[in-house]
Amino acid sequence: MSAISFELPRDLEATAPPPRRDAVRLLVAHREDGRIEHRRFQELPDLLGPGDLVVVNVSATLPAAVAAEGARVHFSTRAPGLDQSWRVVEVRSEDGSHPRRARAGERIRLRGGATLELVAPYLGGGRLMLGRLDASGPVEDYLRLHGEPIRYGYVPEHWPLREYQNVYATVPGSAEMPSAGRPFTHELIAQLAAAGVLMATITLHAGVSSPESHEPPFPEQFEVPPATARQIARASGRVIAVGTTVVRALETTGGRAGSGWTKLVIGRERGVRVVDGLITGWHEPEASHLHVLEAIAGRELLSRSYEQALARGYRWHEFGDSHLIF
Repeated sequence: MSAISFELPRDLEATAPPPRRDAVRLLVAHREDGRIEHRRFQELPDLLGPGDLVVVNVSATLPAAVAAEGARVHFSTRAPGLDQSWRVVEVRSEDGSHPRRARAGERIRLRGGATLELVAPYLGGGRLMLGRLDASGPVEDYLRLHGEPIRYGYVPEHWPLREYQNVYATVPGSAEMPSAGRPFTHELIAQLAAAGVLMATITLHAGVSSPESHEPPFPEQFEVPPATARQIARASGRVIAVGTTVVRALETTGGRAGSGWTKLVIGRERGVRVVDGLITGWHEPEASHLHVLEAIAGRELLSRSYEQALARGYRWHEFGDSHLIF
């Protein structure tokens, strides 16, 4: 069950990148008194103050969608405990519009002459498969040559990989863009620094989501570096996570340094213990991300935020508007 229920009108789906990243709208939800404000993302330095710590995910997006014979394959995360030729994959229809039935033992011919062998359903599910790529080099090199960014039906045009990268992304590994950070620009980051706002980094490689079935998140590889853990321990202001991937990494380690694979699922019952706020996008009905938002905002404030976003025409998905809860 979703934290909240609503219907998303198709005309609120962002279908293309905005002309300017930091000009998207920003709904601000105040946890202390329940106020809701309507701003622009470029006003973020006016909302945060000296001592606040903004934590971003520096995972960079891979061109993880590859054309195949009779299918389209989305390459998700690496497979825990196996070498780099193994990947968790989703097999979709040739146009990518919906998942395609896949079976263990199937071999799929991919663009560029590579072959993908599907070995078994991943973690007992029905959508993702454990596969082994037979290519001339590492999976990441193959994807750079023959892949393109994952996109879904609400984005009708092809956009270059740079449109799916955050400006601070440095560590390739995400199948889908950790899109909460997309509105940041180098100029905005400089303005935050001038306002006394601190920044720290984690890495969490986001896997392939499902716009159809909305499962809980699967295991994802992450790292919280020692420098970030020290900044969290010393923070005199609020710890603001940029995206649910950052929340997942920080809550997995309790704000301490650590790395590995996280299986943590965050919801209202578990709550959050490290982060004080969240910058995020707008999520679809039934999306598991909504449980993370509810853990931070509470159901009442989250429901009112979504009601106002729908009423005022905020835009959804990776190219859409933003939501600050703090």
